[in-house]
Amino acid sequence: MTTLAPDEKSTKVMVYTQNALVRGEVVTKGNVRVSIWLRTDGAPNFFHMRNAQMLFFGGGPVKSSNYAEIYVPSAAVVGFHLAPPAQEPLDYEEGEKNRAVEIVSAGVGTFIFKGKVRFSAQSGLASSLEMIKTWMSMYDAEITNPSLPQMPAIQVPMLLLNPGKVTFGL
Repeated sequence: MTTLAPDEKSTKVMVYTQNALVRGEVVTKGNVRVSIWLRTDGAPNFFHMRNAQMLFFGGGPVKSSNYAEIYVPSAAVVGFHLAPPAQEPLDYEEGEKNRAVEIVSAGVGTFIFKGKVRFSAQSGLASSLEMIKTWMSMYDAEITNPSLPQMPAIQVPMLLLNPGKVTFGL
């Protein structure tokens, strides 16, 4: 592993794929808002994570592994957020006009993300989902896993979802 450069920072994040959850540290430039990193031109092709713990869900009991470093392809990522208790400012203006909010449940691999999504009040949720081609935000989310009832719910103020890999329920 390398030492952080003076203009870099390390941030703990949680990355969800269809069959795994990885919690670890990513290194970015100090001015990067990690919570919306995947929406930027600087988004990585691979999440290079340090001090990573991985839970693998694949037929049978959940398997846990620890890695000094792990590389997760960004194309496989379904959900992403800062590891609690870390927070950054939300990605919208509170007084933004013509926005509606709906509470949805999103199936993210074996996880259930329940939270609020914002969308255009004129077009509605269904049309807004059809138009989203990149990452969408969910707010005030509670994350649970029916396969791991002993795992406490995770609460996060904001997360990113890849809507093309998620099933939404109202």
